[in-house]
Amino acid sequence: MKIEFYFDFGSPNSYLSHLVIPRIEQRKKIKFDYIPILLGGVFKLTGNKSPAESLLGIKNKGEYAEIETNRFLEKNEIDNYQFNPDFPINTLALMRGATFAKEKPYYHSYIKCMYQSMWETPKKLDEMFVFETVLKEYNLPSEEIIHGIQNKETKEMLIGKTSEAVEKGVFGSPTFFVENEIFFGKDRLEEVEREIEKRATEVAQV
Repeated sequence: MKIEFYFDFGSPNSYLSHLVIPRIEQRKKIKFDYIPILLGGVFKLTGNKSPAESLLGIKNKGEYAEIETNRFLEKNEIDNYQFNPDFPINTLALMRGATFAKEKPYYHSYIKCMYQSMWETPKKLDEMFVFETVLKEYNLPSEEIIHGIQNKETKEMLIGKTSEAVEKGVFGSPTFFVENEIFFGKDRLEEVEREIEKRATEVAQV
């Protein structure tokens, strides 16, 4: 069963989804395919805006969004989340890094490094020195990754995957696909799990 997670490290809701995904994987004995996209590119192609922009100037809506986030944290027993004070952060280099690392054995270590450095021990990761420093702290091949994000192939691949995602129906992150069924937002993870269970049951009955 193909289960995809379209993500950008700059999205706090993607990070929160990332924390819950392993629990679903364990319960359902499946794996999510983490697909890096550039959220800024998605917004440009779809005319969408980040919550930081869309909530600006709207009385009470931002406050309610914070209430919902706190409910999600409590429900999923998440206690290591810290909002990054430098938000929004330009994630171009980070997402190129994820694109480069996608087929490398350290891909998931890279994801862990970026998410934790963005939303657990918040750092200004759009500064190259900071980016390189955290790679070394996590024992990742910093020189290889820094070189890789400068490759024309890596840059074109991220652009291509972002465009493909939009063509598929993506307009923001986190977005999930269970086969061809799309779900958007961290609050849809329960529905994602139900869809996985439904399809697994259908296959078992054939």
